[in-house]
Amino acid sequence: MPKIDLAAMPTEKGSGYPPPFDAPCADRLRQRLGKAGGLKDFGVNLMHLPPGNWSSQRHWHSHEDELVYVVKGELVLIEDDSETLLHAGDVAAFPKNSGNGHHMINRSDTVAIYIEIGSRHHQDMTTCSDIDLKSSNSDGRFVHKDGRPYSDEG
Repeated sequence: MPKIDLAAMPTEKGSGYPPPFDAPCADRLRQRLGKAGGLKDFGVNLMHLPPGNWSSQRHWHSHEDELVYVVKGELVLIEDDSETLLHAGDVAAFPKNSGNGHHMINRSDTVAIYIEIGSRHHQDMTTCSDIDLKSSNSDGRFVHKDGRPYSDEG
């Protein structure tokens, strides 16, 4: 049956970023709707972002288009040269390989809910704009921008 039972779906808290880059996203909640529905070509996530939390580190994708739809609350979209307030009903789109890093911050006093949609291109490289971090869809590992893995820093 194509209907997805949100109440029965697992919720992931935080992010996969290595410390200390994981801290701003520590209370972020994600439900992977696309995965639950068996989708292979694109991902859809239902996100709950508590006050003070970031959606992610500021980043851009080499091979993936991305779209965000705000369901509830408000978020501040941070890009290279601007900040834009997003309210419920607003949509933001991020074309692949733009080089314009983006993320959202919940500066309000209530939880914001949004849907993020993105392609699942195997060759995609996510590059973080403000920190020494990147990740490839092919293996999911986080590495320094020069390719050194964070796990080798012991």
